[in-house]
Amino acid sequence: MYTSLVVSFFPSRTVALSLFGFSVHWYGIMYLLAFLLALVLLPRLQRYRHLALTTDDWSGVLTGAVLGVLIGGRLGYVLFYDLPFYFSSPLEILKVWKGGMSSHGGFLGVGIAMLIVSRQKRIPLLPLLDLLIVPTAIGLALGRIGNYINQELFGTVTSVPWAVSVHGFPGLRHPAQLYAVAKDLFIALVCFLQLRRTRQAGRPGKTLALFLILYGVLRFLVEYVRVQDYPTVEFFGIMLTRGQLYTIPIFLTGIFLWLWIRRRGILEQQTIGVPES
Repeated sequence: MYTSLVVSFFPSRTVALSLFGFSVHWYGIMYLLAFLLALVLLPRLQRYRHLALTTDDWSGVLTGAVLGVLIGGRLGYVLFYDLPFYFSSPLEILKVWKGGMSSHGGFLGVGIAMLIVSRQKRIPLLPLLDLLIVPTAIGLALGRIGNYINQELFGTVTSVPWAVSVHGFPGLRHPAQLYAVAKDLFIALVCFLQLRRTRQAGRPGKTLALFLILYGVLRFLVEYVRVQDYPTVEFFGIMLTRGQLYTIPIFLTGIFLWLWIRRRGILEQQTIGVPES
């Protein structure tokens, strides 16, 4: 039964499996896969930032991260996309199974959660965030696969050879979700290589900065081929989608963090009299 449902993309699209009246949604499966993948990867990645957390420690970190994603992502969607509706119907905020998550809000939620966890467990914040970047990017890719299966967040009409059809909508369209999957996997690869390359640099935070810069640029570009559910916003005379507008602070934060870390490294090298490499 499971196989036949997969082949038919499921009658309700968003439900992967129904057991005894309980619906298992694709988003739930993707979140679970992302959590398990991070639990496997993080103990192996931590040597690149000279940490030695146990599996139990990482379970606590990831629990905080998951809460940050769920709470931040949901509240971000409420605040950034449909505040009047949720203000008039506040109980709808709790109905996450109906959809409505913001990656930008998720970033804020994870950042706050990791600040709290790092203080509680006395883990250096920047090395911790550097390590979380790779499984985070992969987790974002898994989420976009869920979007593709659900046939949501799809692209604009196009004639490219790889265009796909979307049930209930005319014309062939850009598989914008798959572009986002490629984007996130590319970011994961680049950040992993940078994480490994800077193992001995002694200046954590650059992997995080690189992630923010790459995500900001690539998310901005993908928005151009994605159907928008909300009106565009004028920003200094330029019309932007909300996704593009909310991505600008992410990009600028990455640039600021990169320059701050670089400047700090230069000052440290000047203090000990060693040229900056």
